[in-house]
Amino acid sequence: MLDSLKYEILIKQYKNNIFNYALYMMKNRMDADDITQELFIKIWKNIGSFNYKSAKSWIMKSTHNLCIDYLRRRQVNEKRLVDIDSEYVNEISGAGTLTDTEVKYKRELLKDKIKTGIEKLPDNLKSVFVLYELQGFKYQEISETLSIPVNSVKVYLMRARHKLQDELKEYRSHEI
Repeated sequence: MLDSLKYEILIKQYKNNIFNYALYMMKNRMDADDITQELFIKIWKNIGSFNYKSAKSWIMKSTHNLCIDYLRRRQVNEKRLVDIDSEYVNEISGAGTLTDTEVKYKRELLKDKIKTGIEKLPDNLKSVFVLYELQGFKYQEISETLSIPVNSVKVYLMRARHKLQDELKEYRSHEI
């Protein structure tokens, strides 16, 4: 009975982090669901020997490892690119006065472009970026989760940001 209560608490606390991380890594909702379910099973099987002080790190490291395993098994280099005609983007961004509808549209376009930029990042940069920027992990937590030095975390994060800046440079001069 105590184990099931511990399990419920862990799942409620971390299920969104697990799913969101898996979704960014896999770029596919069904795979993210599978990884999330697989991790729930893994947590249940290990609930008796679970160290709650390092739960967040263990869970996210396990999520990361499952994602890498899935990617290796699949061995298909998925690239989901949003093809946006540059003339069309220039047309939209060149408008003088924008209506609310146009502003909303441009924001959605930018959001899609950011998502695409994140998806294009190499796995090592994407992992660090997602954990830091989207999951709110600290450098040390990322270091422990991914088993890499803290300095590597900082370098990967910097590289990821630079790649995203390059990817989004056409939007720099435009206010949305």
